[in-house]
Amino acid sequence: MSASFTDIFLSNRKALIGTVVRIVGDHQAAEDVAQEAYVRVSRAVEGGTVEHIEAFLFQTARNLALNHKRSRQIRGSVERDDVSETDVETIASPTPSQEAEIIHRQRLRLLEEAVSRLPERAQKVWVLSKIEKWPYPRIAEHLGVSPNTVFNDLKMAHAHCMDALAKIDRG
Repeated sequence: MSASFTDIFLSNRKALIGTVVRIVGDHQAAEDVAQEAYVRVSRAVEGGTVEHIEAFLFQTARNLALNHKRSRQIRGSVERDDVSETDVETIASPTPSQEAEIIHRQRLRLLEEAVSRLPERAQKVWVLSKIEKWPYPRIAEHLGVSPNTVFNDLKMAHAHCMDALAKIDRG
């Protein structure tokens, strides 16, 4: 980093922050924007791509200030400060509760057991249809049976699974 850039920044710091404060309306945010401008301009200076460092510094700071103001306005249109702490605490979590997770695992285990008790062809039909998402004609061709047989096997597997789930839901 060039010592001359640091000197330029320090000699213009107060004016730079004043310019940014007029845009963002907050002294602390202006300090942050000025610091970000310093970092960005110092990188550009190191790269040797800047001819008028002072003008570039002020333009970079203005652009960053406008970006900051825009993002604050967008956040302000979405975020709310008037929500009570009680309301925030009662927002439902998107993750399932431990109880729901246990129930889901039990149901899945019951389905696996129900499918394992099916005849072998019906198991294959169920896996190809429900897991692999194959259409009936493809399953039929793959297994060497008619599409009607695939339909009947799948109907039997579905009924078997529904019976298994009904037992856990009743009990």
